This record gives sequence, structure tokens and C-alpha cells, in this order.
Amino acid sequence: QVQLVESGGGLVQAGGSLRLSCAASGRTFSSYAAGWFRQAPGKEREFVAAITWRGDLTSYADSVKGRFTISRDNAKNTVDLQMNSLKPDDTAVYYCAAGRLFRVVASRYDYWGQGTQVTVSS
Repeated sequence: QVQLVESGGGLVQAGGSLRLSCAASGRTFSSYAAGWFRQAPGKEREFVAAITWRGDLTSYADSVKGRFTISRDNAKNTVDLQMNSLKPDDTAVYYCAAGRLFRVVASRYDYWGQGTQVTVSS
């Protein structure tokens, strides 16, 4: 069993940066792939970034490639999402997820956090 808690969301102006962090409990977290997803009002949840359990492979949605960076520290049981050059379209609730497989599809993830709000003003 893995429990996930996100933090670091907030209000930022366009062009600014935020760093989201996901703290995991459960001694098996280091064996799980991790991902970040987001959901804007009236839209479906969408993939943002993913990282393998070892941290050696990452994947990004085209919309965030070059601006966002996912990383993990298995010793601390954390997964971070560094978000730079933020745009109003990045406004959403951001969710951390953990799953057995390195995937970009939300349904492939087994554990989810409660989410953290990111609002980017123009």
C-alpha cells in the first residue's frame, strides 16, 4: 500500500516557476513508477510526466516538454515536478500517482494523491 501527499501548489504569474513535491509512505514506493497528471475544470485528467522506479527514464507530455522536469529521490520517498515558464493553460489540479508500470495512461496507476491546485495568472 502506498499513500501519496502532494504539496507546493499555489498562485503564480505567467512565466514564473513552481516546484511540486509528492511525499510517499510505504516501504515499497521505490519499486513503483511515478507520474504527475493534471485536471483543469471541465476537462479530463491528462498526463504530464512520468518517471521509472529507478529514475533512469522519463516521459513528458508535449505541452510541457522543455519546461517541466520530473525527478525522484527514493531514499526520501519523494517525487518532484519542477515547473518553469508557466502558462495560464497550466492551471489545473495536479495529482501524483504511483504504479507498477511506467505508463502515460492514468488508468495504469494504482495509487493517487489528493491533488494540489496550481493557478497561473496572465
